[in-house]
Amino acid sequence: MRKTIFALLTVLALASFVADKPKKVIFFGDSITQAGVKPNGYITRIGELLTGKNLASKYELVGAGIGGNKVYDLYLRLESDVLEKKPDAVFIYVGVNDVWHKTTSGTGTDPDKFVRFYQALIDKIKASGAKVVLCTPAVIGEKNDFSNPQDGDMNHYSTLIRKLAEKNSLPLVDLRKAFLAYDLANNPSNKDSGVLTTDRVHLNDLGNNTVAELMLAELLKL
Repeated sequence: MRKTIFALLTVLALASFVADKPKKVIFFGDSITQAGVKPNGYITRIGELLTGKNLASKYELVGAGIGGNKVYDLYLRLESDVLEKKPDAVFIYVGVNDVWHKTTSGTGTDPDKFVRFYQALIDKIKASGAKVVLCTPAVIGEKNDFSNPQDGDMNHYSTLIRKLAEKNSLPLVDLRKAFLAYDLANNPSNKDSGVLTTDRVHLNDLGNNTVAELMLAELLKL
């Protein structure tokens, strides 16, 4: 009888431990995500917002961003930087360098290859049992009259990600749409940067907060 009671208590204790285990959420991306773990970064900000909702203990937030990364860089380090950590959910936030590096260094990613690598990321993450959230890239330049040199490609690659989200029935954080709308409403002088970014690409405090709020809304649905 005592052995039975002890076994039951052990099972209950283990069940309680599993129930209380925080969800591990990995943010997978480039330098924007690499900076996301800094004091004013978007990942840090998500943690602060969770604390304000008394939910911080329910989540473990992990940044997995490396500067200069494109979609195939993410694919090459997917196993070591994401899957081996056994996440419950992964936010994929990539695309800026796939577009930007076409002009800066001639090493961007063609649209068809972008889609193939991105789909491979989705397939492998889903196969691990983790949930996947896709994110469109936000901006390369904040002029609101579509005169930023990469606007055409940014719109195209964002559309590709939207289609991947629809095809795979995955949630989408449409940063491109949100940033364009904000710049249209809050950039009357048509500045190239300084509204949501520091340098046309990387986020300032307001940009980080904007990304954090949009990602948090999806995180809470998982």
